Amino acid sequence: MIDELYSARILGLAANLPFSGRLAAPDGTGERVARLCGSKAIVDVTLDDAGRIATFAQDIKACALGQAAAGVLGEVVIGTSLDELVAARDAMSTMLKGGGEGPAGRFEGLRALKQVADYPARHASTMVAVEATLDAVRAALARKSPDTRTSLAGAA
Repeated sequence: MIDELYSARILGLAANLPFSGRLAAPDGTGERVARLCGSKAIVDVTLDDAGRIATFAQDIKACALGQAAAGVLGEVVIGTSLDELVAARDAMSTMLKGGGEGPAGRFEGLRALKQVADYPARHASTMVAVEATLDAVRAALARKSPDTRTSLAGAA
C-alpha cells in the first residue's frame, strides 16, 4: 500500500520544485508547519495590480507528499487570485477528507495526491504549501490595502 502512496508520479513531482528559494522583497510571506511530521513550507509572493500572484518562491522542507503538492503548485501558481487558491484548497481538502474529486482547472494536477485520502496522518503535510501560499497572498493583500483585511477574514 505504501508503494502506491509514493508512486513514481508522486516522487517525480516531489523532485521538481519550481521557484525554490525565497524572494528578496516579497509583498507577503506565509509559513505553515504540519505538527505531526514537521513538514514546513515558507512561501513568498508579490502581487500584480489585480491582486494576482506575479512572483512566487517556496522554501519547502517536507516529505515527498508535501513536496509533490508544492511541485504542482509551483508549476501553475503564477497569475492565481486569492479566490482561485481558496477554491483549490477547499477542493483539495474535500478530496482528502470527504471523497471529492479534487481541484479542477489550473490546480487539477493536485489530483495526483488523491490516494493520500487513505492516510489521514499525511493530510497536513500534503496541504502545507497550499496553506502557506494562501497565507502569503492574504498578507500581501493586507499590506497593499489595509481595508481588505475584513474581507479576507471571510475567505479563511
